[in-house]
Amino acid sequence: MKSVYKYIRIPILLFFAASIMYAGGEQRIGTSGSAQLLIPVGARGISMGGASVASTYGVEALHWNPAGAANLNSLVDVTFSHMNYIADIGIEYGAVAAKIEGFGVLSLNIKALSVGEILITTTQDPDGTGATFSPQMLTAGLGYSRLLTDQISVGVVAKFISETLGKVDASGFAFDVGVMYKDLGNINGLSFGIAMKNIGPQMKYDGAGLLIQAESNDLNRPPQYYKTEAAAYELPSSFELGFAYSRSLDNVNMVQLVGNYQNNNFSSDEYKIGGEYNYNNILFIRGGYIMAPDVDAENYIYGLSAGVGLNYEVEGVNLTVDYAFRDVQYFEANHVFQISFGF
Repeated sequence: MKSVYKYIRIPILLFFAASIMYAGGEQRIGTSGSAQLLIPVGARGISMGGASVASTYGVEALHWNPAGAANLNSLVDVTFSHMNYIADIGIEYGAVAAKIEGFGVLSLNIKALSVGEILITTTQDPDGTGATFSPQMLTAGLGYSRLLTDQISVGVVAKFISETLGKVDASGFAFDVGVMYKDLGNINGLSFGIAMKNIGPQMKYDGAGLLIQAESNDLNRPPQYYKTEAAAYELPSSFELGFAYSRSLDNVNMVQLVGNYQNNNFSSDEYKIGGEYNYNNILFIRGGYIMAPDVDAENYIYGLSAGVGLNYEVEGVNLTVDYAFRDVQYFEANHVFQISFGF
């Protein structure tokens, strides 16, 4: 009994820590940066409305809840995905997770944004100088996940964040931590999860782009520059808790229902629901919905999502292909294509 209490303390401590960290967050809405951290990856989770903190597993769990990566179905999982994001932005993602007997699961993931060329403007040329630049935004993570018992798993991902906008750049680091509990209350199929994401110090832009040439009346005097100091900004941290319930209808048909509450430190709270139909672990049909009750409908761009997945074993390799659709108000819908391999 004492060992059970020891493991239950973990999610309880995370819950109270989050309550302190995110208190008063409504007064700080819109004051964070590095919004690239908020862009989700993983077709399964996106198609289920992002309500995956208690249901995610394998290599895809690195984004939703790193504790889920401990439930790796193969010795090694590899995944690649592409998302058509808003405003012609592309999101490229790759991850690998490996199970080490007696140690846990180690993982590595990289997410990069493909923004394209942007016209350079200045105070002298507000319509553009004719030159362009291409923003570079990348997040790389190193993770560790482990099963504490048959029911409880924990995980952490340390992330390096890099952003370059023309002649200025910023870099920093953050952590995601999570806990998952299967068969909660000895109820078969009921799972509970907690995740805290993007916990880290402030970031700040620096570089030659912040230098401004001073005016001089002395033609013989060399150019003088002064530097504009960029303000530091917080990372968009969040706290999520959720439940998932899976039920087998017969030998080949299974359904799963999921729900999440997400408390954002720099935006309004979100509620997510979703579901998945599983036919014989071969065909998956998914759907979900995300809402933010404190935001007017015309100001919140996300809502309905859906997707499908196919899983098949080819010569000992588990091959999974997933697709997700996410409706976006005022923009074209997001489309996510993902392929995964289990060895």
